[in-house]
Amino acid sequence: MNVPKFFLLVLFQIVLNFALVTVPCGGSTLKQVLPLGFQGSQMNYIDNDGFFLVSNSSNFAFGFITHTSTDTTSYLLVVIHKPSLTTVWTANQGNPISYSDDFFFDETGNAYLKSKNSIVWSTDTSGKGAVSMQLLNSGNLVILGSDPSSPLWQSFLHPTDTLLSGQSFAEGTKLVSLSDSQNLTYSLSIESGDMRLYANFPEVQPYWSMRQDNRTIVNKVNGDLHSATLVNNSWNLYDKGGSLLWQLILLDGESDANITLAAVLGNDGVLSFKNLQSSSVGGGGSSVIKIPEDSCDTPDPCNSYYICYSGRKCQCPAVLGSNCNTDITSPCSSSSSKTSFSLAKLDDGVRYFATKFVSPFAQTNLTGCKNACMSNCSCLAMFYDGSSGHCFVFNQIGSLQHKGGNSGNYSSFIKVTGTSGGGSGQGSEGGNGGNRHLILILIICLTAALVIAGLALCAIQIHRKKSVSEPSQEGSSEDESFLDGISGVPIRFSYRELQSATNNFSQKLGQGGFGTVYLGQLPDGSRIAVKKLEGIGQGKKEFRAEVSIIGSIHHINLVKLRGFCAESTHRLLAYEYMANGSLDRWIFQSRDEKPKLDWSKRFDIALGTARGLAYLHQDCESKIIHCDIKPENVLLNDHFLAKVSDFGLAKLMTREQSHVFTTLRGTRGYLAPEWITNSAISEKSDVYSYGMVLLEIIGGRKNFDPAEGSEKAHFPSYAFKKLEEGKLKEVFDARLRSDDKDERVEAAIKVALWCIQEDLTLRPSMARVVQMLEGLADVPMPPGSSQMGFRLYANVFKSMSDEGTSSGQSDCNSDAYLSAVRLSGPR
Repeated sequence: MNVPKFFLLVLFQIVLNFALVTVPCGGSTLKQVLPLGFQGSQMNYIDNDGFFLVSNSSNFAFGFITHTSTDTTSYLLVVIHKPSLTTVWTANQGNPISYSDDFFFDETGNAYLKSKNSIVWSTDTSGKGAVSMQLLNSGNLVILGSDPSSPLWQSFLHPTDTLLSGQSFAEGTKLVSLSDSQNLTYSLSIESGDMRLYANFPEVQPYWSMRQDNRTIVNKVNGDLHSATLVNNSWNLYDKGGSLLWQLILLDGESDANITLAAVLGNDGVLSFKNLQSSSVGGGGSSVIKIPEDSCDTPDPCNSYYICYSGRKCQCPAVLGSNCNTDITSPCSSSSSKTSFSLAKLDDGVRYFATKFVSPFAQTNLTGCKNACMSNCSCLAMFYDGSSGHCFVFNQIGSLQHKGGNSGNYSSFIKVTGTSGGGSGQGSEGGNGGNRHLILILIICLTAALVIAGLALCAIQIHRKKSVSEPSQEGSSEDESFLDGISGVPIRFSYRELQSATNNFSQKLGQGGFGTVYLGQLPDGSRIAVKKLEGIGQGKKEFRAEVSIIGSIHHINLVKLRGFCAESTHRLLAYEYMANGSLDRWIFQSRDEKPKLDWSKRFDIALGTARGLAYLHQDCESKIIHCDIKPENVLLNDHFLAKVSDFGLAKLMTREQSHVFTTLRGTRGYLAPEWITNSAISEKSDVYSYGMVLLEIIGGRKNFDPAEGSEKAHFPSYAFKKLEEGKLKEVFDARLRSDDKDERVEAAIKVALWCIQEDLTLRPSMARVVQMLEGLADVPMPPGSSQMGFRLYANVFKSMSDEGTSSGQSDCNSDAYLSAVRLSGPR
């Protein structure tokens, strides 16, 4: 009798346990396939630790996790490797949500994450025939249509900071790390046939190259890298044709097809390869190899300016003292122009990681390298290799490194203020002996000054007597006295020097209304762009303006004037050479061509251009209006850093002036309406021109193109129409990959439309434009523009475009017509 009761009790317990396991509780059951119409939040799936989708093998899961171990109220939507608890993909990296915010896989086939009333992330697959979402055993999150072998969307093509076995990492994609304590991120990408790691400073700095890693096994010589895949126990790297170029062996022994490897780019800048299957639960995977090998080869193992020694020991340079501070905050600001700077020499053996991966700034001697840094306000450090003559200058510095061994002829200097950290590092004498020397030098200098003053008075008297009998020549003498009065004027070259540098002006880079630009090379090996002004009159006026303006200002987004020639009738300007030429070459293509620049590069160029103009308008001693902003005058260096060029049409304004009347100048298509009506102009005219350029960057087309059809021919009118229809995304270049969670797209379009308002009082300042593009200020919806006014302006522009090309001068004499002259900036 007791046995059956016990048996029944055990049987009841088994049935109850089975029911608790199999009966779903609400909607929180883990799924292997998500159907259309699915909706869920972290709150709904709290019983499953926030996960709602698993792979068939149960090794990978898709769902919500807490943002950080300390922030348990914010969540990320992720794919994780469950045994090691390694996050391998994130939908909303850097943009966490709350526990009640929902993930949707709606009836149209679009998957998206919504926080309050805004879309945080989306796959943009609406209306493409999606039927389900699955998480494959490889860790690849896919949206499938009628053909399961061809996903409509997959996370493997949109990596965040991790790559998995079998995942192809190709040219055009990028890994980006989380930010470190200094808010610095790192990235991995394939460009120009090589794979590199970069520190994402304002001007990126590479710190590792696959071609230079001696651990790779070379399978094919002379090939350009196009893609890389983690296969079995190695990282295989292929060319565009699929041929194996190199291998990086990650695990010794026989290859294992079932192994799961992960390449994770950490916020320390290290790319770590991990075997996810060899770890204990929650162990994060065991690391098998790291890139770079030495942590001191990463950009910021210590704080900026600290020296990293083997074993990651950090020490401040002796020249900076205990606070390890150069006392330099904004080296190119107007307030810094009154501060004295010097170069402090670092200890022997101190180097900088980026010098192995960037091209030298110049080939020169140590003195020339120092001068190059001191003459550039944005330069914060310089490194000189005496054995090769290579000079490297940097405007942003991470950690320094000390590798030990023989430093040879290698010299390192950092820029400090006159009172900072132990002086210039050049060595100084102290005590009474130094004072006696100083007094002696002062006496000699005063005596010499008196002699020179006496000679100068005699020369002036002789010159006055000669000027009575001999008429003064107009031209060069007038320019000489003008140029001699400019403080901080660039290097004066002789005509013969520039003739030799350009090989007798043999290689032409561009042609403009006032001159031709030629490629040149100085004796120190640095390349320059020489603008040879052809003619006098306005050409001479152009010359004076450019030398006085460009020579007195320095900014990372403004082309630097290296020197000039004012000899006899010759007028030449020597600029820094910009390897990638002007912006128009990179954004104006036929609609069937693949775009040369992705959206991120275009946005960085637009932001850099805005920063350069903001500096001209607000941070210079005198307000400077450029007057000719156009894509041809936005130049790109070898890293596609944008620099505004060609200040020849600029006009200085004092801060008390708000407007200035001047002769009509600039390039049609980019001129504000006040130019056409002969109204007073201000820096807001540059804002209008910038807005036109920004629209062209966004749309990848010219602002007037009859080939686009009647509706789209005048791009600004079309953009305002789409604004009224609430379809701003249709203004975006359809050839570019669009990411709905990228708020920069809509922000940039709205900023452009604010800039081209006909009422100049509605246009924002360039400083405000920079803030809006950087996300530091809200971008409200811009008002529509007067259609009558825009039609009038478009018709004027169109009629003038029909009259002639942009390479020659207009036949119209009236200032009411736009000049057809398109000046050529340095290329």
